[in-house]
Amino acid sequence: MKILIIEDEIELSVSIVTYLSAEGYLCEVAYTYQEALNKTEQFDYDCILLDITLPGGNGLKVLEGKKANHTADGVIIISAKNSIEDRISGLNLGADDYLAKPFHLSELSARIAALIRRRRFDGNKVIVVNELTIDLQGKTIHVYNKNVDLTKKEFDLLLYLVSNKNRVVSRNALAEHLSGEHSEAFNNFDFIYTHIKNVKRKLVAAGCRDYIRSMYGMGYKFAI
Repeated sequence: MKILIIEDEIELSVSIVTYLSAEGYLCEVAYTYQEALNKTEQFDYDCILLDITLPGGNGLKVLEGKKANHTADGVIIISAKNSIEDRISGLNLGADDYLAKPFHLSELSARIAALIRRRRFDGNKVIVVNELTIDLQGKTIHVYNKNVDLTKKEFDLLLYLVSNKNRVVSRNALAEHLSGEHSEAFNNFDFIYTHIKNVKRKLVAAGCRDYIRSMYGMGYKFAI
């Protein structure tokens, strides 16, 4: 799962990145209004943490742009501004939640997880696809109650495909989801093919049906 942290306080940004990275999230940071605009226009995120007061502009303008473009990224406002007007403005512009500073990183992580569950998995903590069970909190995979040992990248890849089930996901989208802004540095998508091959092999070996389909010239699809 990929998180964008839009926050100009460097110490706080580093703390958030350190904590969320340990929780298994892929984190990117924007320190200014312009950086935030550039990233939100170029990339998709599972959740955006958005400060209102930024060098160069107001974070609520980023929300306005997202609403105009009908993007599906979840947004949690994190701001020292704790007035009811700021909350209402942010929620009316499309924010999903509001967390006032100072806050505990454990609470932030819990809210991010809850937001992603609501938006992508109808609020469920466990996803069941026939014989396949995915525990979102425990980050575990089971086939017929048998544990399947996946790496973090493999787990994220499978979860992304499942969250987009029956839709073709391009190799570009997979590379961006797994590597974020660094995906542009890759000359090819061999690493995507390797991860896909490993996930398929491990699931099939555990007795799972082969749900992942390669769509020639387009990408991959989790077909059920």
